Amino acid sequence: MNLVFRFTLILTFLSLYTVCGFSKPGRPGKKRVDPNATEETVALHKNLRKLARKHTLFGHQHATEYGHGWAGDADRSDVKSVTGSHPAVIGVDFSGLSGRPQEAIEKTKIALRQNLADTYNRGGVTTVAWHFSNPVSKGGFYWVDSVSAPAVSMIIPGGSHHETYKQILRTVGEFAQSVRGNDGKLVPMIFRPYHEFDGGWFWWGKPHCTREEFIQLWQFTVSYLRDSVGVHNFLYAYSPDCLFKTEAEFLERYPGDEWVDLVGMDNYADFGRNGRYNVEAGIQKLKIVSDYAKKAGKLAAFTETGLESIPDTTWWTATLLRALRAEKMRLCYVLVWRNDTRSPTHYYAPFPGQASAPDFLKFYQDPYTLFENDLPKLYR
Repeated sequence: MNLVFRFTLILTFLSLYTVCGFSKPGRPGKKRVDPNATEETVALHKNLRKLARKHTLFGHQHATEYGHGWAGDADRSDVKSVTGSHPAVIGVDFSGLSGRPQEAIEKTKIALRQNLADTYNRGGVTTVAWHFSNPVSKGGFYWVDSVSAPAVSMIIPGGSHHETYKQILRTVGEFAQSVRGNDGKLVPMIFRPYHEFDGGWFWWGKPHCTREEFIQLWQFTVSYLRDSVGVHNFLYAYSPDCLFKTEAEFLERYPGDEWVDLVGMDNYADFGRNGRYNVEAGIQKLKIVSDYAKKAGKLAAFTETGLESIPDTTWWTATLLRALRAEKMRLCYVLVWRNDTRSPTHYYAPFPGQASAPDFLKFYQDPYTLFENDLPKLYR
């Protein structure tokens, strides 16, 4: 074989790689679920990936809607009251968009739309949970024996309530299409439906549907929002609870790389719930998440955690920060749960005077963590 012929073969091979869109060996693709995602959503995806090399964004559920002893105050969060900055990631919920009178749904839309737009205008990130009330029976989003129906099989294609589910998805999608910032652009959101599906406490949980039914539910949800409703400002997040010990268990109900932008985990159990700590186990589970994300070209996040009432005064640096910085993981954000407005004990972020606030300030000041005031322009 002469050199000219060899060179021609090499050029042909490289051309086929380019034309067919193949990735280089060992270099996972970075494709998003939605090839038609808005420019701002693409930029968010890219910038979160870049920041995760050296940082983790801090998030708090319902941070700017209400907090410990207050609700509805403008530009307020308990985190900001302690540090001077809102969290980088604000968690909201689409729970109020179905299963209620239409008047209540419309009121929810107004408040939620303003919250989402405000976060975007300040340069922050929104992640959306969906505590979705059972569309087939009573019982709310929790599984209640003798009341809850195993609804997954009934809302997927061919199910008795499939058309009902499509209408709910249309409400969700049309709402997402209505949220714009001051720049007139659609607000990107990390949409995290059907979380903690490996447990049995929600009606979509593992005991209440087969693996195949759950995967079909996920794939239909994404395809209907993206292709039928035309939602192009979502990144889609997959997040089981912490009941896995291996990558295979983590991926047991995984719908496929083409259906997921971000992989995560919810874990309270290993991080001090009920006084029980198994932080090393928690770190290993986070490593499974992070390692899979690197291999598959996905974002990774610690999608929910926290220590209720934060009785451990050094939890932020000695437990959480230590876990985030272990094993050279790349986690784009960590989110702790909400601060209830009325309960004296149900809170997961400090407020002024709370015992862990001094340690939280150290957590805030550490270069590894990013809060809203630390963020670069994420949507460019």
